[in-house]
Formats: sequence, C-alpha cells, structure tokens
Amino acid sequence: MTGPFAAESIREFEGAPDTEHRGVMPAAIERIAGVVLAGGLSRRMGGGDKGLRELNGKPLILHVIERLSRQAAPLAISANGDASRFAAFGLPVIADATPDFAGPLAGVLAGMRWAAGAAPDVRVIVTAACDTPFFPADLVAQFLAAAGGAYPAIVLAMSEGQVHPVFGLWPIALAEDLDAALASGTRKVLHWTDRHPHFIAEFPQVRFGGKLADPFFNANTPEELAEAESLLADEETL
Repeated sequence: MTGPFAAESIREFEGAPDTEHRGVMPAAIERIAGVVLAGGLSRRMGGGDKGLRELNGKPLILHVIERLSRQAAPLAISANGDASRFAAFGLPVIADATPDFAGPLAGVLAGMRWAAGAAPDVRVIVTAACDTPFFPADLVAQFLAAAGGAYPAIVLAMSEGQVHPVFGLWPIALAEDLDAALASGTRKVLHWTDRHPHFIAEFPQVRFGGKLADPFFNANTPEELAEAESLLADEETL
C-alpha cells in the first residue's frame, strides 16, 4: 500500500518458523499491519466523526495515523458509512464485517480480513483508537515483549490499572473464531479475549510539561478535546 502516512515496520519474532506448531510465534512474521478504529458513534462528542475534530491544527485521527505509521505497515482505517470523508489520509477504509453496529470486535475482524488480503505475509494486526492521540510510541514493541513469542495470542494494553481493549495485538489466525463469536452475539471485547491465550502490556504515565497523563487519554467529549490541547500546550512550553 502507498499513501502519505504509510511506513514500514519490520518486526522479527523469535521462535520456530514452522507455523503448524501452535504456541510459538512464527519467525516468518516480519510485518504488523495497523488498523485505526474509527467506527464509534461519537455520541459524547455531539455526533459526527470525532476523529475529524481538530487537535493542535490537524485532525485527531491524523495524530493517531502518524504515531501508528511509525510502528506498523500497511495501515487502514476501520469505519462505516461514506469512506470519502477519510480520503485525505490516503489509506484504505474498511467497513465492519457485520451488518449491525457490533462495536470494536467488528472492526478488529474487518481489519483481520483486510490484512489477510492486502498483505498475505502479515500474521497479526495492531489496533489503535482514533481518539487517543498520545498512545505509546513503543506500543507494538511492548506488545511483542508481552507476548514473549506465544502464538496465536492476543495482547491488550493497560495503564493506571485499566485495560484498554481497543488497543491490541490480534493474530489473524483467530479470524474465523472471532467471526463465529460475533455471529453468536458476542460484543464485549474481554468476553472474547478471555477464551484465548492473552497477555497484558502495562504502560506508565507520560509527562507533558509539568503534568503526568495517561498515555491512553482519549478525547470523547469537547471538554476532553480541550484538555488534550492543554496537554500539548504544556509539552510545547518545555
């Protein structure tokens, strides 16, 4: 895939190259595809696409794309509706794989399906929320460290004692199982991940000027968007 925000992120996994042996992350995995989840209804932001609201002079989602593009490739945006509203970002826009609004798991499945076709050598995807502009620059590296070579295994992010299920590392090998889970009515991320080997990667607070903040701070409301602006202003005063 080509696009203004695409970037290569080659990741080597330790373990046996024989992908038939479950339980070990295959050495053949060299790339991780990235999916920005932008399918939320944005009710608390007043409707519309919260990812298109501006933060520090550019769309909120662009902050996420730029940060994720340094860690994964290729990238896509998971969103429903008119894909043209994201055309400026030069990335594929993939709709949920389910007919109803089924939440983040539907976006994860859509990302798995897209990656399997767009980059057949990719065995895992990483997801990030479109409203979380400060997520760790070493997100993928820490996910891989938490997995410790296990495959297929899911890794989720945690900070300040809270799991962030939209930030995860997802083996494409679990796509059929996820499809079946969604078809049976599963909607909560942790209800599905609890059925599979999974790990947690914990992240510390980050500093903005004189303030400490959660790296997974998300701008769900106009007030939180203003707070994100304030955090960036504090950082720029250093």
